[in-house]
Amino acid sequence: MASIKAVAAKIFASRIFKKTQKWAQNPVATQQKVFKDLIAKAGQTQFGKDHHFNQIKNHADFVKNVPVRDYEQLKPYVEKVVHGEENVLWPGKPLYFAKTSGTTSGAKYIPLTKESMPSHIQAARDAILHYIHETGNADFVNGKMIFLQGSPELDEKNGIKLGRLSGIVAHYVPKYLQKNRLPSLKTNCIEDWETKVDAIVKETVNENMTVISGIPSWVQMYFEKLKEKTGKPVGTLFENFNLFIYGGVNYEPYRAKFENLIGRKVDSIELFPASEGFFAYQDSQKEKGMLLLLNSGIFYEFVKSEEFFTENPKRYTIGEVALEQNYVLIISTNAGLWAYNIGDTVQFTSLKPYRLIVSGRIKHFISAFGEHVIGKEVERALQEAIQDTHVRINEFTVAPQINPQNGLPYHEWFIEFENEPQNLEDFSLKIDNAMRKQNTYYDDLISGNVLRTLVISKVKPNGFNDYMKSIGKLGGQNKIPRLSNDRNIAGELENLKI
Repeated sequence: MASIKAVAAKIFASRIFKKTQKWAQNPVATQQKVFKDLIAKAGQTQFGKDHHFNQIKNHADFVKNVPVRDYEQLKPYVEKVVHGEENVLWPGKPLYFAKTSGTTSGAKYIPLTKESMPSHIQAARDAILHYIHETGNADFVNGKMIFLQGSPELDEKNGIKLGRLSGIVAHYVPKYLQKNRLPSLKTNCIEDWETKVDAIVKETVNENMTVISGIPSWVQMYFEKLKEKTGKPVGTLFENFNLFIYGGVNYEPYRAKFENLIGRKVDSIELFPASEGFFAYQDSQKEKGMLLLLNSGIFYEFVKSEEFFTENPKRYTIGEVALEQNYVLIISTNAGLWAYNIGDTVQFTSLKPYRLIVSGRIKHFISAFGEHVIGKEVERALQEAIQDTHVRINEFTVAPQINPQNGLPYHEWFIEFENEPQNLEDFSLKIDNAMRKQNTYYDDLISGNVLRTLVISKVKPNGFNDYMKSIGKLGGQNKIPRLSNDRNIAGELENLKI
């Protein structure tokens, strides 16, 4: 018999589902309202005055007055906020800064405001409620849940608290979940990732874990340590574990390894959160992609990725996007980010409602020869190659080799195998053929003898963890880029090859 908690969760899930349908079925009107609200509220800010928000009546005016910017270009405004000035990007001061490590700009301070903060919490909650509504599975609410995340300890800068996004969000976990939530605050505050994972294993090994959440590569480390400690598959250890919630990277390359570590299949929910906003979540187990959140204080624009680096590329709104096109995601938010490029590229899988997948990063691609290979393509090619085989991989990344010692240039795939293919050459060809099917430019370069077929370099066990550790990015929200257009990461991995 279902518990009172599970029954209540189903009733709540049904209510939230109906609420979501209302805005999801009126996407253009919903976004129009968000747009008008944002412009009206920020009219008297420094940014609003500098960009003549009082003259902005529609999207065309906005495009004319507000150029697309990344963090570096918005930094002069952000620095004023960091120094304690009010009404700069958004009325008043932010509640928090989510501190992230930028690749070019050192530490990035992303504002979180009274208006933007609730959507980070609601979106994660609603993702779980949509799962309950669709599947009827709610028993997991009685068990323990774990969220592998950054430390909740916060610093302060000019009266504004700052920390990692996952650490800030940890302070907002609803009371009804607090009892069920692991790890303990003390363990969550451990900075060293390996020490932290060991402590989490100790705390959870004898608990009734039902939901596990985190970035796949780091959850994998947790699972491996559990298996090492007990000698049991995770699914045997946690009999009622049936739901894995993840974000940050595509789960597919890890799925085979996870199912091996767990010993069975479990349902999964994908989320698309970032310090800049919570953009989408998987609302259905049957449909591909994540529901774009059009009603949470974020106005979206989309620029075709192939046009992004041209002068004045067209900025599309939600009613103008097409399926399968690769877009750079541009956001304006109630945290005071305006026409802001977060660096992610997306593709729509459905327009009724608007669902998308994250296809890569605008800076993470390979186009050393004009092939413009994106993250989604390498992940899908690898997935096709390992399908119906015993091959399992822990981690991988791809870089161009422009000046080989002999022969034609090629794409070098650094792969850390859990289970190796019997024939590495055949496996390389499988991936290569899958790449050629997806990317006509790559296919032309191979058939035109500009490139030779890809080369796999095997990375030693734990090699990627060693690399991440060496650059101080082991664990937390850190991820290995799938693609680089240079040899920086490849150069470091050279020493970790078998």
